[in-house]
Amino acid sequence: MAVKPARAKSLSVEDRQSMLIDAVTPLLLEHGQAVTTRQIADCAGIAEGTIFRAFGSKDELIQAAVARHLDPEPFRRQLAEIDPLLPFEERIRRVVTLMRGRFTTVFTLMTALGRHGPPPGHKGPHQYEAIVTRVLGDDLERLSVPADRVGQIIRMVTLAASVPQIRNGPDFDDDEITTLILHGIMGRPTPQDATASPHRTA
Repeated sequence: MAVKPARAKSLSVEDRQSMLIDAVTPLLLEHGQAVTTRQIADCAGIAEGTIFRAFGSKDELIQAAVARHLDPEPFRRQLAEIDPLLPFEERIRRVVTLMRGRFTTVFTLMTALGRHGPPPGHKGPHQYEAIVTRVLGDDLERLSVPADRVGQIIRMVTLAASVPQIRNGPDFDDDEITTLILHGIMGRPTPQDATASPHRTA
């Protein structure tokens, strides 16, 4: 006598909602608001009616996906978890990586959905800048700009490099952005550059 396979454990409403948000996100980036419930169901491997049991409508599912990906708190927690004992340049790179990922997701999603304005829960950059100041710690004293400007500069450069409409050219990777923030367009000064007079002529 054949043994019937055990039934898969049913998901809670919260788990089903989370699974659907995972499924709909790449579809939103590709199709925007025009994504269909059939596409969502096929991507999630479920019956179409399951969507309406987890969310009242497609619009409710889209709103939940937007709320999750635009929520700033997970991003802030990840920033705060950067190890302050890492080398200074590596800490800057990790800030850039996290920030670039957030900017890319937020602007791609908002553009695909035709939305404008600050994301929900936006409270300005002050919390972010305070976290970056703590992560960089005493090394801020080595820099040529005030500590309260460092977070602003990282944010500004990373934003410009991450958004295609602003960048208007080839993409930048995390290493390029980090180097630009730390050394500008002149690069690391050599000992000869550091001692040469700015008015020296050939």
